[in-house]
Amino acid sequence: MLTLASKLKRDDGVKGSRAASAPSDSSRRVSIRDRLLVKEVAELEANLPCTCKVNFPDPNKLHYFQLTVSPDESYYQGGKFLFEVEVPEAYNMVDVVWGLNSLFTDLLNFDDPLNIEAAEHHLRDKEEYRSKVEDYIKRYAR
Repeated sequence: MLTLASKLKRDDGVKGSRAASAPSDSSRRVSIRDRLLVKEVAELEANLPCTCKVNFPDPNKLHYFQLTVSPDESYYQGGKFLFEVEVPEAYNMVDVVWGLNSLFTDLLNFDDPLNIEAAEHHLRDKEEYRSKVEDYIKRYAR
């Protein structure tokens, strides 16, 4: 599936047969970060929440991907939220995906909110809040 993973396997196979020859452009060594990304993608695909879908527009740039979160519970149920993610070297892509997914479930905490104005609206009038979220989903998250 992944071009980079295929390249890694090819490079490992070629390594033994060309120990003394200089590397060409087509068989340059793959960076440690690329090797880690291949492992992270495999871990991500194995542990992806059922509410998430990942798309890699460029299979040679595994640190950049599109994530679609479709919550199946909470106020945001029925919405589709698209994120374009570029993971810096200091982060694990699995943690980034789970963190974004949690914004719509686990981290939805009105006692310690990320968005104070929304939390105050929720505390003031839960039905109006629900209606506003449903309206936003219809407008922006379908």
